[in-house]
Amino acid sequence: MDEKGEVYLVGAGPGAPDLITVRGREMISKAEVIVHDSLIPMKLLSLAREDAEIIDVGKRGGYHKVRQDGINQILVDKALEGKRVVRLKGGDPFMFGRGGEEAEVLRSNGIRVHLVPGVTSPVSVPGLAGIPVTHRNMASTVTFVTGHEGAHKEDEIIDWSSLARLGGTIVILMGVGHMRKNMTSLMEGGMDPSIPVAVVERGATKDQRTVTGTVEDIADACERSEVGAPAIIIVGEVTRVRDLLGDLE
Repeated sequence: MDEKGEVYLVGAGPGAPDLITVRGREMISKAEVIVHDSLIPMKLLSLAREDAEIIDVGKRGGYHKVRQDGINQILVDKALEGKRVVRLKGGDPFMFGRGGEEAEVLRSNGIRVHLVPGVTSPVSVPGLAGIPVTHRNMASTVTFVTGHEGAHKEDEIIDWSSLARLGGTIVILMGVGHMRKNMTSLMEGGMDPSIPVAVVERGATKDQRTVTGTVEDIADACERSEVGAPAIIIVGEVTRVRDLLGDLE
């Protein structure tokens, strides 16, 4: 290993500990330092070596244990100590996980970076709820969208009107807190209010549950059911397939 050490950006998968890749398990077991988020399956940490340093930098409900610049610095500092570092993230590191930003910082500091892709939640979680994000007869396109944009952005960049006209399937991550606003934006952009919507809470875990409705009424349905994060919102005709398939294991 280089004197500077190296960092592995590892995707932990969508929720269940056995959905991580073989390569991901291997790197967790070899890491000298593991820097992890809140949404990883915590059982994976039992794979770590006894002398591994485990650092929790996760966030919940907008509360950050460590801000992103602090996380970046931890990764850089530990690698510069010559350590093999695993940055463990839920899903895939490069899908709304800020893995790209972390990789840039590390490379700018001359640190070697490896990517271990993970099973990404916007495809796998709907699938586990019996919803294929594409379907030959219903949706030939799928769009992944973040439900809230970074606080540093003064204006909303997502063009909800264009999404409303695009058709296909829309999968919204991190959108529970802004669900009513985002559904209203889709309707204002011309989307039929009767388009079906499904919201999958705590996907790929024993607590997974799904709430269904339409663009017009899904926010009310989720409020009645007290749906919270983490949850994935699927907008489109493909959600009707769940009526036949139900939950899949």
